[in-house]
Amino acid sequence: MTPSLRQLRAFAAAVETGSFGRAAARLHLSQPALTVQIRALETSLGLTLFDRSARGVRPTEAGRHLAQSFGRVLAELDQVVEGARAQAARRSGVVRVAVLPSVAATLLPLALARPRAMHPAIRVLVRDAVAGRVAAQLRDGEAELGIGMLAGPDPALEAETLFEDELIAVLPPGHRLAARSRLSPAILAAEPLVLTDPGSSLRALAERAFAESGLLLNPAYEATYMSTAVALVRAGLGIGILPALAPDLRLPPVLETRPIAAPAMRRTIALLWRRGASLSPAAEALADAIRGAGTDAAPSGSNLPEA
Repeated sequence: MTPSLRQLRAFAAAVETGSFGRAAARLHLSQPALTVQIRALETSLGLTLFDRSARGVRPTEAGRHLAQSFGRVLAELDQVVEGARAQAARRSGVVRVAVLPSVAATLLPLALARPRAMHPAIRVLVRDAVAGRVAAQLRDGEAELGIGMLAGPDPALEAETLFEDELIAVLPPGHRLAARSRLSPAILAAEPLVLTDPGSSLRALAERAFAESGLLLNPAYEATYMSTAVALVRAGLGIGILPALAPDLRLPPVLETRPIAAPAMRRTIALLWRRGASLSPAAEALADAIRGAGTDAAPSGSNLPEA
């Protein structure tokens, strides 16, 4: 017969207190009930664990050795139980988040600040990646939450819309097209363009918008990182087609931006997770914070001229 947890706790309490009566009081048991637990443990182990006398009880040699081992087991078990309760109360846990780079630099810091203040023991591991990699990390179990965009319905993923972002034209300082309130794909196609690389969701969005206007998108410069693309625009090398959410656009000196007259230049940013998967309490806390931060991070459009 395998010893029960109740028997181990009764044994440990009796060793620590040196008395069945005091051990019973600590465990909120009657003394006869505790005695039954101790005898059942002795029977299951085939050992005498205590020497009884009128002056009390003392652990036998075998009892002393087992008390040390059982004590470590009970301490580790208590730590595991406390850790599980802390996770359930959203006080601790590790969350892996796959997120688009542009969102990682804007929405995510706002979201992380909220659970950090309430649950400082929660650790968040951020994996910034292009849209395809965000979805892949969720499917493969490398991330529990994602913030990105889907090209279409994905049977493996759940998606909850956070906000909409749009691609805008970012003009070099003093560019002649700054006199226009809105730019069309046809106008932009005649200019040297700065775009993100072909593996990004932004590039796919721009290519689709140009294709709908019967145009081929042929950029003069490609960049993997948003900061590099903005730097190329600042240097006067071309017009950037970048998301309004891009944080580098807000850095001084502020560049002129114009909306692009093409409906396909909009993208939906969504909170993503695996379909049918239960989120950990820490992930649920972070998901709630992301939802709350979505409105704050979404571009207001106030820096874009009216058509």
